[in-house]
Amino acid sequence: MENLKGLILSGGAGTRLRPITHTSAKQLVPVANKPVLFYGIEALVAAGITEIGIVIAPETGEEIRLAAGDGSQFGAELIYIEQDRPAGLAHAVLTAEGFLGDSPFVMYLGDNLLRDGITDLANAFREHEPDALILLTSVPDPWHYGVAELDGDRVVHLVEKPKDPPSDLALVGVYMFTSKIFDAARAIEPSWRNELEITDAIQHLIDAGSRVESHTVSGWWKDTGQLADMLEANRLVLEDLDRRIEGELTDTRIDGRVVIEAGARLERSVVRGPAIIGAEAHIVDSYIGPYTSIEREVEVVGSEVEHSILLAGSRISNLGYRMEASLLGRNVRLERSDELPRTLRMIVGDNAEIHIP
Repeated sequence: MENLKGLILSGGAGTRLRPITHTSAKQLVPVANKPVLFYGIEALVAAGITEIGIVIAPETGEEIRLAAGDGSQFGAELIYIEQDRPAGLAHAVLTAEGFLGDSPFVMYLGDNLLRDGITDLANAFREHEPDALILLTSVPDPWHYGVAELDGDRVVHLVEKPKDPPSDLALVGVYMFTSKIFDAARAIEPSWRNELEITDAIQHLIDAGSRVESHTVSGWWKDTGQLADMLEANRLVLEDLDRRIEGELTDTRIDGRVVIEAGARLERSVVRGPAIIGAEAHIVDSYIGPYTSIEREVEVVGSEVEHSILLAGSRISNLGYRMEASLLGRNVRLERSDELPRTLRMIVGDNAEIHIP
């Protein structure tokens, strides 16, 4: 099989992560202080795939271009392909046909994370040369996903969110195709969502007698499209953290697997890992608990934070409560005043969720 190309889909609107995604692409929200998108690029490069197209939306494309650049930081060549409207994954494949040509390729959803990468999957695709290879994982609630019915490793049927699932094997956001997928995508009709669904295109391949095989993922997989999944992905990535202390510590205790980047300053604080604190962050008289990611230039003063993600430039001051299971956007100010009368003063984006005890 000739060299594989990569296709990363990075054009979704990220409505389930608003208000963060009102001002930032969902694929650039960080997990363990690295944008989700970068994990996908690195997974492709690790599998020997260095010619990568990234499908972008007009609204967020420029931000993604600026973050990922030409790909040299990853050892790859990145090409950007604009999808004029969110018309489905199969439509995104057709949008990229000029880049992909006749090459077999890996399609990777830009907001997905796979602990063990895709190297085994790519090798299986190269070795067996099916017309399509899909990645599956066992889930406790298959009725929420596209589900595969198998005969051995061969896929015989795909069902979208079935009431009576034929298996517990859900489709993960990584697919491998030959150029046959283009004709299949052109042959299908839009779904009830008025989108060209990739599951319908794969089913068309199956019905036409093409060979569609599956590979079951061994490690964890996360779609980071919702806050709970983003926090869980952050937790899982931090579990593999190696301790590294490069910042400045003053009367501060560090317990467990903690990364403190160069330029960070911690004073009279406690950090319990796994946790990561970015460059130029300033932590004073505070507690940072497990599964917390703090980006660069964040300031935490007189507060407790646990199992949360704090984006660059945000500031938390004298909360009086422990903040947990939270995602704080860039340059947010969150503070409690002891002045009387006690009031809350906030600017909050659309669709935000705030709980005050």
